[in-house]
Amino acid sequence: MAKPKTNDPKTRETPKVVYPASPDIMKTSNQTPTPSTSTSNGSGPIVSRRNVLAGGALLAGAVGWQALPGRAGEAAVLVPPLIDTAAPPPATDTSTSDTAVLAGGCFWGVQGVFQHVIGVTCAVSGYAGGDARTANYEAVGSGRTGHAEAVRISFDPRQLSFAQLLQIYFSVAHDPTQLNRQGPDSGTQYRSTVFAQNAEQARVARAYIAQLDQARVFGRRIVTTVELNKPFFDAEAYHQDYLTLHPDQPYIVIHDLPKVGHLKRLFPKQYRAEPVLVGTKRWLGQNTGDCGLLIRHHLPGTSAHA
Repeated sequence: MAKPKTNDPKTRETPKVVYPASPDIMKTSNQTPTPSTSTSNGSGPIVSRRNVLAGGALLAGAVGWQALPGRAGEAAVLVPPLIDTAAPPPATDTSTSDTAVLAGGCFWGVQGVFQHVIGVTCAVSGYAGGDARTANYEAVGSGRTGHAEAVRISFDPRQLSFAQLLQIYFSVAHDPTQLNRQGPDSGTQYRSTVFAQNAEQARVARAYIAQLDQARVFGRRIVTTVELNKPFFDAEAYHQDYLTLHPDQPYIVIHDLPKVGHLKRLFPKQYRAEPVLVGTKRWLGQNTGDCGLLIRHHLPGTSAHA
């Protein structure tokens, strides 16, 4: 069944999102989760994102999350900050913007998390790791294109470092111990990958993974890979700002809103209540900021590096 396009966001009022209170941090739970509870192995609703998009009316109204079997989203684990003993490279510029590309399962939740981080100026959902000709949702969903669903994060390095982004990424955005899957979504397109934009980012990411593995923070080996200088391609417009635009959708309620709740609880100094949205600048036709420039001048399936 062909998946329906959501209503044009330009004709819709952006809803106010009320995020569920983050539960106590836990790695396992034997209790049946509710939509505001995140567990790593409990029983409860499971809603595959691809099934949601193929579900006609996006499971709104007639089908509640309670009717869907499975399990809820992953637990949060507050990881320690990076202890980097290597000398930092000499400063060569005073740039106010840097870029990170991170993959950790469905990009709806990863984008939603980083849109609430102070210092992030834009977070765009897209595809990384494959070719331009197959950088679209249907092709990537086959798991044979080499892409991963990823988020291109533009941030102000004066407010937020790359290592701090990684701390949030490993702590609340996804579970870095799940190989080629996150929650109900499986396949290489849902792999955990840091798409390093330069050699320094690759070094920092590898050092951080080694530190967390050595400390056995998760109790299991981290499977996050580091891929250097892979192109990023914008996802289709209906994927952008999805968490904010669809806060009542079962998949979002069960798997993604708890992640934003964890961000607020575990990183209160980095949390911003109002998300920085891709659509705000695009709909207003503004040319200011990374989001406006990126979405206006790069159609879905074209490289943001072009």
